[in-house]
Amino acid sequence: MKTYKCHKISEGVATGEILTSEDDFCFYLVDPKTGIVIEKQHCLYGQCITGKILVFPNGKGSSVVQADGMYQLQLAGTEPKAMLIKNPDTTLVASAIIMEMPLADRVEASFYKEIKDGDIVTVDATNGVITAE
Repeated sequence: MKTYKCHKISEGVATGEILTSEDDFCFYLVDPKTGIVIEKQHCLYGQCITGKILVFPNGKGSSVVQADGMYQLQLAGTEPKAMLIKNPDTTLVASAIIMEMPLADRVEASFYKEIKDGDIVTVDATNGVITAE
């Protein structure tokens, strides 16, 4: 097992499969019924984020769009289990805290080099540790 340090934004612990986006992410452009990304030009188009550890660089879209998109996913039970973000913004931070979703940033650079989609990790945002199985 390998561990990586991260910085807690919203506490919690979640284990799941990594899904990485190279593109900025807008939760409003995910179908809340299925958890599938519906933004046609997005690198994750057609993929499901439900139950995943979602890794992405930045959020995008207005604050209302981002918060409502995350809320609709949570209502439907199609939200990711946790999020790792390179550049957090106020809307994502506030939404994750309110929705009690683990969110971390400042992940060790080696994580991005060594971990790939499909790997199973545990994000312990509360203690600032990510463990890869």
